[in-house]
Amino acid sequence: MYHFGVFGNIIPIMNKILYTACYLILKPLVRILLRKGIAFGELSQIAKRVYVQVADDNLTKKKKRATTSQIAIITGLTRKDVANLRKLPVDETIPTVRYNRGVRVIEGWKKDKEFNNNNGEPATLSLLGDKQSFERLVERYSGDMPYRAMLQELKRINAVDVSDDDSISLLVDEYIPHGDEDAIIEILGVDVEHLITTFDHNLSAKKDERRYQRKVSYNNLPIEAIAPFKEMVDKDAQALLVKFNKWLAENDRDSSPNVKGTGKVQAGVGIYYFEKELSSK
Repeated sequence: MYHFGVFGNIIPIMNKILYTACYLILKPLVRILLRKGIAFGELSQIAKRVYVQVADDNLTKKKKRATTSQIAIITGLTRKDVANLRKLPVDETIPTVRYNRGVRVIEGWKKDKEFNNNNGEPATLSLLGDKQSFERLVERYSGDMPYRAMLQELKRINAVDVSDDDSISLLVDEYIPHGDEDAIIEILGVDVEHLITTFDHNLSAKKDERRYQRKVSYNNLPIEAIAPFKEMVDKDAQALLVKFNKWLAENDRDSSPNVKGTGKVQAGVGIYYFEKELSSK
């Protein structure tokens, strides 16, 4: 059986739900792309590269030789397109390292007693030194990232203040690049990829192996209910994330070098607020 899609294309009825899901995912993404001047042709090239890369990865995982012909059959692309795209280097340049290290440095500054003042608050740090210095903070919580590069990053997002004598004060509670559109788009790539990866896992995982993914929403709320609900979310969600962050920091080898164990895994939880104005009819 077949179904006519929104553009008149005939698609198998079994793919209607997935087709609709793709359409809904792409709508807000295309709004961002158009605002940033990215035309359809550029998105099309990105999609082709991803199709080729994922097909190649899937065949390799099955211990099969990923030939250009096989990838062309799976993806629907021409052999010429596949051959040209396979010559390009794999491009996964979303700078998650900078974001993750920025989070760790700020959290270490807030929670580590060595970098707190007598009131248990983030202390004003000297730039260099063996004790209570920004150099030591970055060395402990940012791996091999140079302290000057981290300072430049935190200054860029207005997270710190540097005085004339090079003492450094923390201005924010968390690493959020307010007003920095490029940095926010970087987080878009990271966070949405994590969410969709969770959906991908849950589609094929056994019930007891599925990852947590839930939401709660109602669609007939008065405008007056939005502000108090948003305030509650900001307060309660932040408290929950702080709790999760404390546990993860205590079990992460970058933040806690004495942690033992095997392998290297990234894990976390994302919480986001959303609202959408609906027709009152």
